Amino acid sequence: MLLELYDNDKNAIINPSVFHGQIKNFPKTCVSFFSKKLIKEIVDVYKPEIIAKLSNATMEFPIYKINHNGIDLAIYQTPVGAPASVMCFEEIIPMGIKNFILVGCCGCLDEKLEDYSIIIPTSAIRDEGTSYHYLPASDEISLNKKCVSIIEQVLKNYNISYSKGKTWTTDAFYRETKKKLKDRVNAGAITVEMECSAMTAVGKFRKINFAQIFYAADNLSNENYDPRSLVKDDLVSKKSKVIPLAFACGEMFDRLLK
Repeated sequence: MLLELYDNDKNAIINPSVFHGQIKNFPKTCVSFFSKKLIKEIVDVYKPEIIAKLSNATMEFPIYKINHNGIDLAIYQTPVGAPASVMCFEEIIPMGIKNFILVGCCGCLDEKLEDYSIIIPTSAIRDEGTSYHYLPASDEISLNKKCVSIIEQVLKNYNISYSKGKTWTTDAFYRETKKKLKDRVNAGAITVEMECSAMTAVGKFRKINFAQIFYAADNLSNENYDPRSLVKDDLVSKKSKVIPLAFACGEMFDRLLK
């Protein structure tokens, strides 16, 4: 299969440095969110400075800078889907980042995972195409254990309960069939989303400290699909609690990781 034909040449025909270069005093740690509502809240509350931007034919993504306990953090909205999220990740790396935390919702494959609860992925099933251009073919990929450990410690410091485990990353939101779901659950997955395995692969390929924080959304653990907060966003205040948590994790990444 084509996805098994991995090419380890670091230099592609088009490289991110063609479009973006090092920016002086750019934060070495980035915390990125999928939710436009969370980004709006960050802008409204923190009044951050715009220090750069990412753009494509569809839209523009401002890159903001906030200071959290003396540590500068870069913030921007990541687009949904492995190829789009990876493209933005690739383009912010040359600007100067070394650490990256991605924050977003996930579908739940375990009925015990309550809406808005926090989950840390420790490994991801590679059911997408992007990661195979960054690492040799395999069914799964492990996340950086040191990064996971730091996030766990921050959560414990905040007395926030959490779960951790394997996630299923898929490109096809509307092709999560009963058979596939059963197979992924049998393989140990407790969540499903669309970016983790690909973003993890880029982190390993580019030698960037990468981790992800999920907050639980829709429930796929049985045949009666429940969209929960994926579409019912009336409890957005619960979602916004992840902002200071993510910033605290970003601060610790910046202080502890090289």
